[in-house]
Amino acid sequence: MTPKQNILSAIRRHQLPEAPLPSLDQSWIQFSDVRAQFASVLESVGGRAVMVANTAALNLELSALPEWRDAQKTVSLVEGVHGNTDLAQIDDPHATEDIDFAILPGQFAVAENGAVWISDEGVKQRAIYFIAQHLTLVISANDIVPNMHAAYRRLSFKSPGFGAFISGPSKTADIEQSLVIGAHGPRSMTVFVVG
Repeated sequence: MTPKQNILSAIRRHQLPEAPLPSLDQSWIQFSDVRAQFASVLESVGGRAVMVANTAALNLELSALPEWRDAQKTVSLVEGVHGNTDLAQIDDPHATEDIDFAILPGQFAVAENGAVWISDEGVKQRAIYFIAQHLTLVISANDIVPNMHAAYRRLSFKSPGFGAFISGPSKTADIEQSLVIGAHGPRSMTVFVVG
């Protein structure tokens, strides 16, 4: 018998008994104010949340952002907000490399970790979420769930596609334990919470 066969044989002889999965029917973390919790956590990871009443207020707040004012190429997939670059006309994702600012819809947010769920539904080039210099997501104030358990209950996949939770701008602290914002993706992330 080879050493490999000895090892595999020993593993087979020492099987652990099956254990039942824990119940997910529990009282998970809740927050009295999910908007405030979401904003606080997002800020703690380098992002910012801006509460606005409607699209007009969103445009007013957006125009006050230096990243938007100074941007040469902007993309907007948010109704009522106008960018100067049509993402639907870009066939190669590499051609999004010079987008300065992207404002895109998020589907919902999570108060527990400051994350926003995004998908490629209606987004021709999903690279835009990660390659734009500045990323802004827009969600409804009614679409903030308290925790990831509630978030996973909201997810449904009718067909293969792309989705991700995004929390804050790109960052890394693995080199000399020095935090760098915008190391390999958006340098800033703003979430407009409408409603």
